[in-house]
Amino acid sequence: MFALGGAVVVLPIAAHAQVQPPVIGYLAQGTPEGSAAWLAAVRKGLAESGMVEGKDVTSEFRSASNIADRLPGLAAELVQRRVAVIIALGNVAAARAAKAATAEIPIVFAVGVDPVQAGLVASLNHPGGNVTGISTMNLDIGPKHVALLHELLPAAKRFAVLVDIANPEAARSTITGTQAALTIGLQTEVVFASNEREIDTALGGLGARAQAVIMQPDALFAQNLRNLAALTIREKLPALYALSDFPKAGGLMSYGSDILEAHRKAGIYAGRILKGEKPGELPVQQATKFEFVINLKTAKALGLSIPQTLLATADEVIE
Repeated sequence: MFALGGAVVVLPIAAHAQVQPPVIGYLAQGTPEGSAAWLAAVRKGLAESGMVEGKDVTSEFRSASNIADRLPGLAAELVQRRVAVIIALGNVAAARAAKAATAEIPIVFAVGVDPVQAGLVASLNHPGGNVTGISTMNLDIGPKHVALLHELLPAAKRFAVLVDIANPEAARSTITGTQAALTIGLQTEVVFASNEREIDTALGGLGARAQAVIMQPDALFAQNLRNLAALTIREKLPALYALSDFPKAGGLMSYGSDILEAHRKAGIYAGRILKGEKPGELPVQQATKFEFVINLKTAKALGLSIPQTLLATADEVIE
């Protein structure tokens, strides 16, 4: 309130108030360090949608550090913080925890499963409710992984499958891959890990029992790719994973869709929601492009000769 020409002028409260930017809540099962690349991809998508973090939006980050039981409490914290949207990074456990925590705050996921089967949305084209997102479909390509390793090692009879026992979708995906192996006469051994220490234990000595290993797509494994690559080479185990970061970190092969691209698209969806679109009206996007990458240096270290048929179909060969 001030005087102007003898009159008293009262400014509206809104003229004094500083409008606070909306807050994005990030929920991750993995560690902050392991989730950094996914977070950067989301922020890239946000910027593409015209929402620059630090300028147009702020954020709250919650990490379960690979302890899935922490996710419900962390999701509740974001709800209490009254964030404008929750982005579940990297896996279905985070998305489920967010969905269980709120039916009102919009949720955007980036997962590897069929989100309808996982109970996240009612349908792909019309998700309904407050949840939508992106699926890489990487947990549904177990049969393809089996086929690629069988083409590499046609005489092999026993494969291993590394699974995060804390991943709620691991059992279904493992059964699908195991059934594919059985149809071509292969035996499979499932080994489990739920943290980095258990990865070392699970792979230790595995080369004496199995002729190759398939690693199920999982946030824990995605954040330990360099260690996984070193362990598989030490054990003389040809290994296949869904993410191309695995052969780039020294692993043998990968086949799957781009998880960083999925998170970028999740960022775009979050930006659209912040601008007023409803999550239930945004169709769930599914991966349509899958990349096959081979590391020839690792193949040489394992004493393997890669068949020309595989080299011809590879999208990238690291020499």
